[in-house]
Amino acid sequence: MKPQLLRLSKEPTQSFNVRQDVVPDVNNKWHYHVEVELIHFNKGKGTQFVGDSINRFQPGDVVLIGSEMPHISRFDDQYFEPANTLPVDIRVAHFQPNFFGEVFLNLPENKIIRELLEKAKRGIKITGQAKKTVATLMGKMLQTDGFERMLMLMEALHEIAKSPGIILLSSMGFKLDFKESERVSDIYAYTFKHFKEKISLEEIAQIANVSPNSFCRFFKSKTGKTFSQFILELKVGHACKLLIEDNYSIKQICYESGFNNSASFYKYFKTVTGNSPSAYQKEFLNKSKVVSLFTNDELLHLKKAK
Repeated sequence: MKPQLLRLSKEPTQSFNVRQDVVPDVNNKWHYHVEVELIHFNKGKGTQFVGDSINRFQPGDVVLIGSEMPHISRFDDQYFEPANTLPVDIRVAHFQPNFFGEVFLNLPENKIIRELLEKAKRGIKITGQAKKTVATLMGKMLQTDGFERMLMLMEALHEIAKSPGIILLSSMGFKLDFKESERVSDIYAYTFKHFKEKISLEEIAQIANVSPNSFCRFFKSKTGKTFSQFILELKVGHACKLLIEDNYSIKQICYESGFNNSASFYKYFKTVTGNSPSAYQKEFLNKSKVVSLFTNDELLHLKKAK
């Protein structure tokens, strides 16, 4: 299951694509493409992998993913249940990194756009007012075409470029070796499915088709993080989802997320998020104390960046 190189077609009268997806399994594989991707999750939630980052996505989120950055947006399991009635509405724009032309991008006035496209190679989550503005523009792009649609894309990129509330997703050193990408993708897929269970070194090494003695070094060299760190991030990410939904007690969430005891749960949750589980949940649920332009996850990222 290596990252698939997707070759995206476009209308002969258009220089870039804009589409709307209403099902949860469009391109539901670890993939990459030459085109830059701007995506607005209007309805639907799940987990998004961008390079070596793992983040929850939820309604309203806007993400910009640069050329050839591997990624996948995996909707939560309930979206695939036979009786599912949960709505999905994803707006996506794909465009070539240089579709404006090299001369245009090298104009002094367009320096911030050029720098934005460079930053997008790590993946960018857009927050604040820019998120709302870009979401609105993407909805309008679906309803128009031609020069007007191109102007809207330029406006959206300009809004992102000048926004102080952007979050870089993948680590600076992430470079996926596509010769080894199949093994890395198999590890990701298997771990995502089994992270609540105890995964032995021998078990995961077999998935990667390397020896147990070589696995840890192999995974760290390809992803920039240890396998144990990767599992902890998955567990904490799942715990964040359950805390936000507020259907379980914190003690239940501890075990539902694959932790064996409360002490380790509290320790690693705070290591990853900077908050205790109760503080994280309180901050999210207490809407009167959260600025409406930002989600709780966005505020958390911004605090860490300071």
